[in-house]
Amino acid sequence: MKTDVIVVSSKGARMEEALKEVDKVAGYKGLSHKSALHLRLLTEEMMGLMRSITGETEGCFWIEDQDNVYELHLQTTTRMTSLKREKLLSAATSGKNESAKGFMGHIRDFFDRGADEDIAAYGSPLLMAGAFEKSSTPALDWEWSMTRYEDELRPSIQRQDAAALAAWDELEKSVVARVADDVKVSIKGRTAEVTIVKKITE
Repeated sequence: MKTDVIVVSSKGARMEEALKEVDKVAGYKGLSHKSALHLRLLTEEMMGLMRSITGETEGCFWIEDQDNVYELHLQTTTRMTSLKREKLLSAATSGKNESAKGFMGHIRDFFDRGADEDIAAYGSPLLMAGAFEKSSTPALDWEWSMTRYEDELRPSIQRQDAAALAAWDELEKSVVARVADDVKVSIKGRTAEVTIVKKITE
């Protein structure tokens, strides 16, 4: 099943509609209170990601489910250029985007930049061990998966690598990383999409 697409904005427009859509799906599917809460929590985090994107933009939100696997989708097209982004951030009180910290902050960074710059030059922890890689799917430029990221981090953690330990600590502190079964990010040109996957067996 796929729900209607709701167009939300980084300024908060129609985000309440997105949350109501999640509650409606949970009710229709007869999910337990705990499972419904998990889906709503993940959607709230996704809306937080949308709010943190630099500048004013719109994104498409929808839910898909099949065989007790629920996918929350958020897709947006950035019109941000490096120069415009830097100008917006320099206008902020701190001169930087505070929301770029943490697991979801790093994902937001990809939404900000799209394919405007060479992804390999981002300097994001998500690039560690090649977790963000050229897509094997012709329809995409780049793709990333949290589960692949975790798998790639583990050998470095066993070696007590400081950067890997810090990256794992970010994961453990993230609500999304703790609740979701996977988080996927894909980029095609200036279009970026994040998919949060939650398996519900009850």
